[in-house]
Amino acid sequence: MKVLVLNCGSSSIKYKLYDMDGEKVLAQGGVERIGIEDAFIKVKLPNGDKKKIMADLPTHKEGVALVFKCLTDPVIGAIKSLDEIDAVGHRIVQGGDLFEKSCIVTAEVEKGIESLIDLAPVHNAGHLRGIRAVDALMPDVPQVTVFDNAFHSTMPPYAFLYGVPYELYQKYHVRRYGFHGTSHRYVSQRVCDFLGVDIKTQKIITCHIGNGASVAAIKYGKVIDTSMGLTPLAGVMMGSRSGDIDPSAVTYIMDKLHKTPQEMADFLNKESGVLGITGMSSDMRDIENADNEGNERAHLALQMYNYRIKKYIGAYAAAMNGVDIIVWTAGVGENQEGVRWDSCEGLDYLGVKMDKERNHCRSVEKVLSADDSKVKVVLIPTDEEIVIARDTLELVTNLKK
Repeated sequence: MKVLVLNCGSSSIKYKLYDMDGEKVLAQGGVERIGIEDAFIKVKLPNGDKKKIMADLPTHKEGVALVFKCLTDPVIGAIKSLDEIDAVGHRIVQGGDLFEKSCIVTAEVEKGIESLIDLAPVHNAGHLRGIRAVDALMPDVPQVTVFDNAFHSTMPPYAFLYGVPYELYQKYHVRRYGFHGTSHRYVSQRVCDFLGVDIKTQKIITCHIGNGASVAAIKYGKVIDTSMGLTPLAGVMMGSRSGDIDPSAVTYIMDKLHKTPQEMADFLNKESGVLGITGMSSDMRDIENADNEGNERAHLALQMYNYRIKKYIGAYAAAMNGVDIIVWTAGVGENQEGVRWDSCEGLDYLGVKMDKERNHCRSVEKVLSADDSKVKVVLIPTDEEIVIARDTLELVTNLKK
């Protein structure tokens, strides 16, 4: 079965086409700047090169049509006809408490995703446009939605509720949802396969540290807590997001800077975090380079960043009464050895002992801790797309039975 995985953002579409017999990637690429001037698609060719094609893409429908055109192109394509695509799987950021697992797309499901746009205005609106574009172009092909927060739906109410009047949860669904669930799900299972242990016996802390970052506590295969909240703004400090902040500090800043609620949300999401502290970049590679050159603010930002990750690791070890495995993944977690080292330093009381030599690596499956470390610290590159493809395969296969 061939499965196309789509991740549709507000102005972008990332795609991967899989042959699920052997889970082979047949084609991949991305469309950018939909609805904006100078839109283009970048196609990754079999030899690793990337081909950029400019196009006029007023909506997601034209964007999806361009993906289909490239997939079937006689020179750079991977299939002869769209009839070869058996199903399409979509990443959906916010499923609220309506969707606790992946499902086949129906009119009802589309309506549910639409009703949650308030909780993730940028993301869910883009996802919906992608689903409807496929609806219009390939009406007979089954589609599946895989929800980013679904893996976190096992959190108990005492972990996901906020200390505000209960009616706000009942009426407006105000609660912690968590994000990056597809990644946390993949790496928590993969690390157990890699180490040869049963996930149902393990207490795992997964650190998905990219430009957006979240930490999750996974006890015996189920999430009991995670750092992001109602939105992806909460938790550890991130590239341009503040992470946790005193709510009164927010209203105080709003008053001083004369900002509306939406302007303040944008300020905390896009102008804060590492970018806000350094005033130079949200990219941790730039920050590490600047720190090495003696930039004091870059050094401070790194200290703040790593300290907050360490705090969450400690908190989640407490929540689970111990930890067996700490996993590092995503752009920063997979590539910045300094972040991993500093965040795990001083966790001797938990039984964490890092090995400097082993930690000197990027984007490979590898144990980073010393042989005598009671807690295994492991690097596992994430693969959210394969999770989406597998769920799509399973649901569509069951649909055809």
